Amino acid sequence: MSQEENKQHNEEIIPSEEEMIEEIVEEEATEVEDDLERVKKELEQLKEKYTRVHADFDNIKKRLEREKYQALEYAQEKFAKDLIPVVDSLEMAIKAAGAEEAESGELLTKVKEGVELTMKQFLSALEKHGITPVGEEEPFDPNVHHAVQQVDSPDHESGEIVSTFQKGYKYKERTLRDAMVVIAN
Repeated sequence: MSQEENKQHNEEIIPSEEEMIEEIVEEEATEVEDDLERVKKELEQLKEKYTRVHADFDNIKKRLEREKYQALEYAQEKFAKDLIPVVDSLEMAIKAAGAEEAESGELLTKVKEGVELTMKQFLSALEKHGITPVGEEEPFDPNVHHAVQQVDSPDHESGEIVSTFQKGYKYKERTLRDAMVVIAN
């Protein structure tokens, strides 16, 4: 075999550098395409997952809004249930006042007792829900008392509450209505 034949034979067996580079580039291009497809699939899965999570979040948000409005709408339900016995007592007092059998003095006494019991029941229901009267024995406090008159009183110091025209009420620590009081000069 001559040198040229040998060279030709080697060329046929050993691929040229260009062919090798081309093969490597094709292999890497295939790998890159495969990686790109895998990344595209992952991206699509993440988009779907994001969409589901976002929808779940929206549903939870809507449910919480609904529950909040329902809680606000029915917040006074317990309070109303506690006032129903007071209404029952008042209805019984009205029926008793309409009875003709009792003597007027006896009827008046019974109605007065019934109204006093109803008042206790009513104040108890209010107190159960955090509504309390402003104390009349407390020192004058402009945050909960409204002085409507000043009088001279030998039994009281200046600025001290002498009497109450109208009770005040507080809900927990908030004043619902100031007590209208008379204070000493």
